[in-house]
Amino acid sequence: MQAHGRAAQPPGELDLFLFGEGTHRRLWDLLGGHLHHEGGASFAVWAPNAQQVSVQGDWAAWSSEPSGATVLAAQGNSGIWWGVEPRAQAGDRYKFLIRGADGQRTERADPVAVAAEVPPATASVLFATDYVWDSPVGTDWRLARSERNSGRLSVYEVHLGSWRRHPDGRAHSARELAEPLADWASSLGFTHIEFMPVASHPFGGSWGYQVSGYYAPDARLGSPDDLRYLIDVCHDRGLGVILDWVPAHFPKDRFALAQFDGTSLYEHADPRRGEHPDWGTLVFNHGRNEVRNFLVANALYWLEEFRVDGLRVDAVASMLYLDYSRQPGEWVANAQGGREDLEAMAFVQELNEVVGQEQPGALVIAEESTSWPGVTRPTEWGGLGFSRKWNLGWMHDTLTYFAQDPIHRAFHHHELTFPMVYAKDERWILPLSHDEVVHGKGSLLNKMPGRHEEKLAHVRSLLAWQWCHPGRQLLFMGCEFAQEREWSHEGEIDWFLLQREGHEGVRRLVADLNSLQAQYPALWAGDDDLDRHIGWLDAEDHEHSIFSFWRSIPEWYQVQTDHGDLNREPHQGSVAVVANLTPVPRHGYRLGVADNKPWQVILDTDAQEYGGTATPVGENEDGLLFVDSSTPWQNQPGSLLLTLPPLSVIILAPSDVR
Repeated sequence: MQAHGRAAQPPGELDLFLFGEGTHRRLWDLLGGHLHHEGGASFAVWAPNAQQVSVQGDWAAWSSEPSGATVLAAQGNSGIWWGVEPRAQAGDRYKFLIRGADGQRTERADPVAVAAEVPPATASVLFATDYVWDSPVGTDWRLARSERNSGRLSVYEVHLGSWRRHPDGRAHSARELAEPLADWASSLGFTHIEFMPVASHPFGGSWGYQVSGYYAPDARLGSPDDLRYLIDVCHDRGLGVILDWVPAHFPKDRFALAQFDGTSLYEHADPRRGEHPDWGTLVFNHGRNEVRNFLVANALYWLEEFRVDGLRVDAVASMLYLDYSRQPGEWVANAQGGREDLEAMAFVQELNEVVGQEQPGALVIAEESTSWPGVTRPTEWGGLGFSRKWNLGWMHDTLTYFAQDPIHRAFHHHELTFPMVYAKDERWILPLSHDEVVHGKGSLLNKMPGRHEEKLAHVRSLLAWQWCHPGRQLLFMGCEFAQEREWSHEGEIDWFLLQREGHEGVRRLVADLNSLQAQYPALWAGDDDLDRHIGWLDAEDHEHSIFSFWRSIPEWYQVQTDHGDLNREPHQGSVAVVANLTPVPRHGYRLGVADNKPWQVILDTDAQEYGGTATPVGENEDGLLFVDSSTPWQNQPGSLLLTLPPLSVIILAPSDVR
């Protein structure tokens, strides 16, 4: 990619044909600025309605005169313009000068540039990577990715610009963040880090969700190779990397994609489809071959050239519905008279099919907020084909429940039980994301009722509930130690809170929850067969706000042996989860169990090391709980007699289950 040894040759017929068909898988090799071994660079851009296209840059002091600007030649009827500038060199800034269909001349950043200036500057930058990946000799990085993505999934969501800052408030580069961030996430037991958008964007306050340069990493993070280094270090620590990706809409900035060649090229011309009413942005025309190609190839670009492990696709619902955030008369029905955007639906299906073919094992995750059926169903079965879907219904209901004063929770019991009803409908991720701790919503801690110590107990219970519930976990930075303030992108998270025992206790809990999942696969491995591997023990105790259920492992679960070989071994173990979500200890609580062996508490959010009251659960001096086989309970053959600590979740397992 972008190698200095590339020869200066115009696009070939096959390249032009594939692009016109919308199936060019390496669009970054066809379009953009490319340095050459003999010196100089070639430039190619798609602008089918332009009257003239030239490129200007540092090599001629940005002169637009004929001696300074290089005029590009149209390549047949492809809409692509191409040319060579022999004076260009690595690091030069450049822009296209386009005389559009309307006769106006505008300076444009390269839509397929692989590097860009630091905002507010807007030029593209010629860049050739010489990064050498730190993959062990003889290993297949794609196979390593598949292995990372095939097991437990626990995601730490990060905004790179505000995770840590220099003492003077400056943001760190991706290279500077690499070791401390990877070490922190690894120490907490997360399996993946999800970066909020890292593509070039002009407005920092958009957090990266209004992208101007889809192929250029945000220059605030340093060079593209600095980002590669960060990803490499994460992989070295055993962490997968997921990028937020925004193929739904783009900003109206005139230096970028909007009205690129004097026409609505990337966006819909009709504002009823082309304008996004919520964000003041433009909506991609997913029905146009070249636009689909631009986006699908961009997904492949990040997966191939930066070796990321997955993409989280932002705002999928806004793509799927023509009437999304629109009133009657503000949208146009599809050809069948419906509200579904059939072109966007076909686009996401194509995206998932192509990623599956070209980058097998990569994750493609949908942030989709509606009840659209089959989001994670394979496309050949009529689904959209995503790997996983954010469960925003679970998030809303769960946070609504935990925000209630415990005295009122009896009237909100269904908020926690209802998500179990549809838990098997999709392959879920349970997100406690950045969206829930901004814009006046309050931090996780300050959503909770009660005094400070009670708020911390509620947060601990919430996190344990999240880790035990069907679905995979996602937690935004700062929530791992119960940050008190809302998140702000303009400063770092409040690391000083770790000096306070209650907040450090939450951090210990998150680390232990991840460790427990690794030790007890019953907590996650049966998610795809919930009919057999999860069941309520008691879902109806509204009066006391107590919930209990069991989880088990699939009979033949692959485990890693000490020698690193994969062997299939039978497991019959299960775990039991009990939540007491009032501040009242419950003595003499009887819990039904299926296994007659002694049981043990493997996690108690009320434990002293987490900042709890350390209320004894009822174990003997060896930490064991013995089954009363003479008292069947909750449709189980035996039972345990427990004391449930206040505002707590406890997890129990037979004493020899691993």
